[in-house]
Amino acid sequence: MQFHLDGFRAGDPTIEPANTATDALQGDTLPSEVDVLIVGNGPAGLTLAAQLAAFPNIKTRIVDQKDGPMELGQADGIACRTIEMFNAFGFAERVLKEAYWVNEVSFWKPDPADRSKIARTDTIQDTEDGLSEFPHVILNQARVHDFYLDVMRNAPNRLEPDYSRQVIDVAIDPKAGTKSSPSHPVTVTLERTDPDHAGQRETVRARYVVGCDGARSAVRKSLGRELRGDSAHQAWGVMDVLCVTDFPDIRKKATIHSANEGNVLIIPREGGYLVRLYVELDKLAEGERVASRNITSDHLIAAAQRILHPYTLDVKEIAWWSVYEIGQRLCEKFDNLNGEASATRIPNVFIAGDACHTHSPKAGQGMNVSMQDTFNLGWKLAGVLEGRIKPEILHSYSEERQAIAKELIDFDGKFAKMFSARPNEDGTTDSNGVDPKEFQKYFIQQGRFTAGTATRYTPSILTGPDTHQDLAKGFVIGMRFHSAPVVRLSDAKPVHLGHCAKADGRWRLYAFASKEDRGQPGSGIHALCDFLQNAPISPMAKFNRNGEDPDSVVDVQAIFQQPHRSLAIEAMPKLLLPRKGKYGLTDYEKIYCPDLKSGADIFDLRSIDRDHGCMVLVRPDQYISHVLPLDAYGQLSAFLSNILIAQN
Repeated sequence: MQFHLDGFRAGDPTIEPANTATDALQGDTLPSEVDVLIVGNGPAGLTLAAQLAAFPNIKTRIVDQKDGPMELGQADGIACRTIEMFNAFGFAERVLKEAYWVNEVSFWKPDPADRSKIARTDTIQDTEDGLSEFPHVILNQARVHDFYLDVMRNAPNRLEPDYSRQVIDVAIDPKAGTKSSPSHPVTVTLERTDPDHAGQRETVRARYVVGCDGARSAVRKSLGRELRGDSAHQAWGVMDVLCVTDFPDIRKKATIHSANEGNVLIIPREGGYLVRLYVELDKLAEGERVASRNITSDHLIAAAQRILHPYTLDVKEIAWWSVYEIGQRLCEKFDNLNGEASATRIPNVFIAGDACHTHSPKAGQGMNVSMQDTFNLGWKLAGVLEGRIKPEILHSYSEERQAIAKELIDFDGKFAKMFSARPNEDGTTDSNGVDPKEFQKYFIQQGRFTAGTATRYTPSILTGPDTHQDLAKGFVIGMRFHSAPVVRLSDAKPVHLGHCAKADGRWRLYAFASKEDRGQPGSGIHALCDFLQNAPISPMAKFNRNGEDPDSVVDVQAIFQQPHRSLAIEAMPKLLLPRKGKYGLTDYEKIYCPDLKSGADIFDLRSIDRDHGCMVLVRPDQYISHVLPLDAYGQLSAFLSNILIAQN
């Protein structure tokens, strides 16, 4: 963690100095104009708000119809990829300290000797080795909200949600998204619901509005969009309980298929005692809704007890419970434009999370995918508002995330169907049943998907072709930057290379040196640094504003193959030791070497061409945009010129 760049500050370094500019800090009432209005204080909305809070000059407000912060959330599964994202926001360690770590999964099916009982068939590792440096964990959604809220209130603008606000109307100016558009083309009317201001209406004009307001989204409805999909007509119950049981795997994630009583998914919770039970209930008739069943918590407990036979379950306390109907629904587009308008206009209203895709909770993807939606959108909005990114890039949000949501819907439909199916006996072929071995096989096959690491964006203006992919086979273009251990040259500290990237809207250019390259004149790294520092077409020359730090837009970091003690930091190119801030202090955290002491050589781990080296360009949301040869200066500049706006 770096701080003191612009002068010594005592105290907690995560608390930024307050922005004292006129009306930068919020009051109790909403302003008449904002840059971004976020509707919905759930995981998607808070991810976006926390990211935009990193930009003091962007005026952001987030509203929610609830009367205060969430105290107990429904979502609890946090994928490996999501922890990687949390690290960019600075609170991964807090999550890991509190959370339950999902290390193993056990599988249970009817005991062949007595099918009225269940028996363990196998126990497997939850995520494969090397998939991520972070684990799959379980933590109350409300705590995730708390961490995001801390990021927001510690940001320069001291951003806090405005609660007790219900959206009444969202109106988009007919000229929105065109060259003749008003500066704030979206008008949102809200009604206050708190006792002291009940019935009062507020009107906010915004440059952009993002609806993160759930499956009944008012923002989505204002766009005339619908969630379309199918229901499985299957009712499930879920409850967080404190219980006494002799079931041996109560502190492991466990999938249980009984012969005739239904199925249960067990998810241990944080704290050592709490456990979540997903309990299969009766199938619903065509057109029947789960609410009509009048299911009580006693029904859930009794069903769980029958399924767990011969083991006992004595529920002492229920912290939370609910019933739901399995269904998968998807919106056809995640912004306000349709048809030809998409080719001639820029979107101004977006939807994210449950507002545009819903699915069953058992695969643990809802909260994770929702947060990735707005992590994708946040840096794009910030770049456009700051005049650094071409507005056309905003089209890519719906294009990229709708395709990912479609993959999720397809996966979840198959996963939920297999989980709800009756287990076939050995040798039977019931078309409506499932072989528990096949379910386990599918679970293992989809491990990367559920870990959040399988996302891959297709070639586009933001994702280059795989022409030079062989230079770094482990850094797959379109997929997230898979971090690896390195040693920082300046102080010999072992770190993870990907952890150097924060949610600050900057691009990262990782330059991997060839085997004889020590940064000396004439080497590939030295020549690249010379180009970046001096060439007129360099990204630093084109996209940095006068007086900005060299790494304000593209943060360049070099990784050498030699042990750190064999390199001389004083001989490195000046670009890798940039002078920054008001005092011109030297940034010593740009040069890395393999972590040979632990045997984890990043060049081997990520299959980097040792003879030639390469450049790996990573966009602000940690996904790889391009892999290029070290001397592909023109290609690098041309690629970024399609995205970024020249400043000089």
